[in-house]
Amino acid sequence: LLRVDIISWGCTITALEVKDRQGRASDVVLGFAELEGYLQKQPYFGAVIGRVANRIAKGTFKVDGKEYHLAINKEPNSLHGGVRGFDKVLWTPRVLSNGVQFSRISPDGEEGYPGELKVWVTYTLDGGELIVNYRAQASQATPVNLTNHSYFNLAGQASPNINDHEVTIEADTYLPVDETLIPTGGTNRRFLQG
Repeated sequence: LLRVDIISWGCTITALEVKDRQGRASDVVLGFAELEGYLQKQPYFGAVIGRVANRIAKGTFKVDGKEYHLAINKEPNSLHGGVRGFDKVLWTPRVLSNGVQFSRISPDGEEGYPGELKVWVTYTLDGGELIVNYRAQASQATPVNLTNHSYFNLAGQASPNINDHEVTIEADTYLPVDETLIPTGGTNRRFLQG
C-alpha cells in the first residue's frame, strides 16, 4: 500500500510511493535522485526542520527574561533552525519492526538556542498510513517546534506541476502574517476563494 525511503542526513524522506486509483505506484514527494542534491543548498525537501520550524522574527527571542540572538538566514528573520538546522546534520538511525527511529543531541548553544535538546523522530508504517512522531527533551527552557518539510505532488514526482491540485483544510480561522511571513498576533475568519 505504501513505501517510504528515509535517509539519516536531515532525517529526510526521499521517496513516498503510494498507489493511485488505477493501482499504479508513484512517488509523491519531491526530492533528488542522488545524495549530492540533499547536501547542497536546497528548499528543505523532505527534511526534519528544527529546532524551530518557520521564522523567528529578527532572530531574537526571550526565555526566562534572557534575550537570545540567532543567525539571520532569511532576511530579516531566522528560518527553520538557522544556518545549520536539523536538516543539515546526520541523525542516528535505529531500525524498528515497522519503521525507523532517528535521534540526535543538539548541544547547548547550537545555532544560538539555549540548553541541550535530545530529539527522537520515529517513522512507522501502518497499512496505508505513514505515522511521524516527534519527541524532544530539553535540559532547560528553550523553544522547540519540529516538523517534516516534504513537498507533495499527488500526481507523482514526474508530473510537470500541481496547478490542478485541490486542497481542503478544515479550519474555522487562519493565522495572518506580515510581509516577512511573521504572524501578526491575531486570527482571521475570512478565507480566500479561488
